Amino acid sequence: MSLFLRLLKPFLKAVAFFIHILPYPVHWVLAWLIALVWFDVLRIRRKDAIENVRKAFPDLTSKKARQLARGSLFHMGLTLLEFYSFPFLWKEDFDRLFQTQGMELLDEAFAQGKGVFLMSLHIGNGDLGAAALACWGYPMHIISKVFKTKWLNDLWFGSRRKRGLRFIAPRKSTYEILKALKANHGIIFVLDQYTGPPNGVVTEFFGHKTGTAMGLALFAKKSGAPVLPVYTYRIGPKKHQIVVEPPIPFEEHDNPEETIRYMTQKYTDCIERIVRDHKEQWMWVHRRWKIGFAEQLETNKET
Repeated sequence: MSLFLRLLKPFLKAVAFFIHILPYPVHWVLAWLIALVWFDVLRIRRKDAIENVRKAFPDLTSKKARQLARGSLFHMGLTLLEFYSFPFLWKEDFDRLFQTQGMELLDEAFAQGKGVFLMSLHIGNGDLGAAALACWGYPMHIISKVFKTKWLNDLWFGSRRKRGLRFIAPRKSTYEILKALKANHGIIFVLDQYTGPPNGVVTEFFGHKTGTAMGLALFAKKSGAPVLPVYTYRIGPKKHQIVVEPPIPFEEHDNPEETIRYMTQKYTDCIERIVRDHKEQWMWVHRRWKIGFAEQLETNKET
């Protein structure tokens, strides 16, 4: 290990502790500063964020669309600052930070012994919510891409692993997911991002065609494990709500491909409803709609 990396680790720990002990009003100001610099100074994906808001809510004025897009970056800034608290949070901290709704549904799902799929999205601080579930004794796995740089992986995943979270790389997901289900563990599927061919199917999100990963529907069909919408959103200063909704029934169709497409659309409809309810906390900078997906899929079928 180079001298730089040896010095980087304690430096980052010191920075994390400093950010962790800052009072919430300072976090609030810093989060707005991050949002303003990102959105109004650097203008990173500003156009994408505004266009996404207008796609979903065409009746909003230009001013309201900008405010919503900027506000979502404020919540992303808070999430970034809260990330630095991970190494210093324990069960009693999660008990204090979170209110819960529907946890009995999660217990009932685990009682079936088939494993549980938790369908989630980028809203509020989902990583903090997942860590809370793991800290409360629920065995949790998250399917997540890894970074090419080892020290960045150690930073991003290390503190969450210490809270009991486990991570599955997408390329190794099939075996690891089935293994986790057999052990009656929970698998968190984040289903609000664009996925093109061959791993995605055409769905509608806020009335516009896009691509959505079909993996959750495939695994739900194969395993029979229940799929429960689970998400986290902010309800006040250093206060979050975890919501567990009833399982989404799996519906078979005569055509297996239509079954997967139908269920993926059903999951997407649920995601859309949650975003509508908490639109200021969703990640509007993500390029959820990409032009030409349906045409690309049809071309693949023809060839």
